[in-house]
Amino acid sequence: MTRRLSLVWPDPRPFAARDGRPIRILAASDEHDPALDFAPNREALGRLDLVIGCGDLGLDQLGFLGDAFTTPLLFVRGNHDRGGPWPAPARLPMPFAGLDRRSLPGTTIIGLPWPGGEATPARRDEGAAWRQVLSTLKLRLVAPDGGAWLVVSHAPPRDAGDSPDDPYHVGFAAYRTVLERLRPRLWLHGHTTRAAAPTWRVEHGPTTLVNVTGSVLVELLPPTKGAATGATEGRDLIDA
Repeated sequence: MTRRLSLVWPDPRPFAARDGRPIRILAASDEHDPALDFAPNREALGRLDLVIGCGDLGLDQLGFLGDAFTTPLLFVRGNHDRGGPWPAPARLPMPFAGLDRRSLPGTTIIGLPWPGGEATPARRDEGAAWRQVLSTLKLRLVAPDGGAWLVVSHAPPRDAGDSPDDPYHVGFAAYRTVLERLRPRLWLHGHTTRAAAPTWRVEHGPTTLVNVTGSVLVELLPPTKGAATGATEGRDLIDA
């Protein structure tokens, strides 16, 4: 099932050359969404501007989504994305960490892959998360943007879309600092199973946090095309 979400983007700059058209992003992570295997379902989603992977999808599935929708692909690595083809993913863009301004002109995307080394199995390392966040915030200070932020991570922040009763799936406290300090408009993450969380969307101040496990179609609306704030949940896409 592909869930749908629309929210107003507070910065008009990304829409300057779009004649009022929304920015349409397909985000996916962790679990293969069988609805996307069927061409009629993909056609029903319409034209996309970007596919974002939030970790723990195989390279074959990421490549399929990028090719099927003929759109740029951006992804962060999850805790299971190690070994095998991951050190040198052929014919795919490398996963990113830090800041990306090219994928959606006028918007800065912050990438936070699973922190830590390449050991298998991946261990949860809060210290590595703090080092990752401090490096990212330093980049932000060196190259300030002034616009709205979109954060893409595998794991969520602490107490915002995580599984607090599962020590391995509790959110990172370091990411909570990013949430509180940067106050991004949108945060896309995976890692949390949908059965372990009461909702797949969390509102925290100006930030909408979305657990994209499976897949979610996100439409960013220009500030003149809706209410000043808030997000709207759409209907699921039914399997063919």
